[in-house]
Amino acid sequence: MSDYSQQIAQLELDLNSDNNQCIPAQLATKALIKEVCLSPKPGLVDMNNSGAHLDMDFQTFVQSIKAISIWFERFYQYGKTSALQDNQQFLAGIRPIGIECEQAMYQATNQVNTHKGGIFAFGLLLGAIGRLEQLGLTINTQNICDEVSAICQGIVTNELKQNNTTSSIGEKLFKLHNLPGARGEAESGYITVRTISLPIYQTMKHNGYDEETCLLQAMLHLLAYNQDTNLVSRGGLEGLTFAQQEARKIIKQGGMTHANGLELLNQLDEEFIKRNLSPGGTADLIAITWFLSQF
Repeated sequence: MSDYSQQIAQLELDLNSDNNQCIPAQLATKALIKEVCLSPKPGLVDMNNSGAHLDMDFQTFVQSIKAISIWFERFYQYGKTSALQDNQQFLAGIRPIGIECEQAMYQATNQVNTHKGGIFAFGLLLGAIGRLEQLGLTINTQNICDEVSAICQGIVTNELKQNNTTSSIGEKLFKLHNLPGARGEAESGYITVRTISLPIYQTMKHNGYDEETCLLQAMLHLLAYNQDTNLVSRGGLEGLTFAQQEARKIIKQGGMTHANGLELLNQLDEEFIKRNLSPGGTADLIAITWFLSQF
């Protein structure tokens, strides 16, 4: 058993004390566990190091997952009980649960933002699954993503284009560079996952590679093509371009199928840390990739 598998098994044992949660909520917790354990992840917290972060480490993420996973059932149940609401009402009603979940995260991490993007994404995904189930519709990747897209229709225009206060990093980056970030990804029904990382992950699995290798290969493709606003907030557009070009170079050499794939990733990790780059948006999409692969 690899370190990756061992660590995941241990964390699942530690964190899945509440087996009363529905299967989708349990899978969301697993997805976050798999993401943090995946190593090496350039610039991100993993089992090797804290990446480009001075205020958080692996243990911070474990505490965070423990605190927020309790809320996953709530998102799912909200989806079931609010299934007949129109999309705008549905989105407005799920937000307060997200805010409470965020507060639980901040309390557990001493005010460090570990999973804000993850809460946003999994809140929507679990709400969408609850809604589909209540309406008696098939629960598969396509339907889940279409449902999230429908719930989020207009979110970029309403919250980024028309919002004059530049309070969040996401809003600032949209105004500066027209990057829609997490909201755009949700409104598109996770198009980056559906067209890039999920097909790569599934192809690698089909070719007999272990889960860790498959997820690392999917991550490389996300680094190469995702317009990660976390990279831009830390390193400007140059930071994003650097990350994309370097990831593409590794992919050209075969990525994780290259004999020195891990070594190349470790070198990229060092470069990201040197440049203070952390692809947090990509981290969320890795977790979403694994989650959606289960449906």
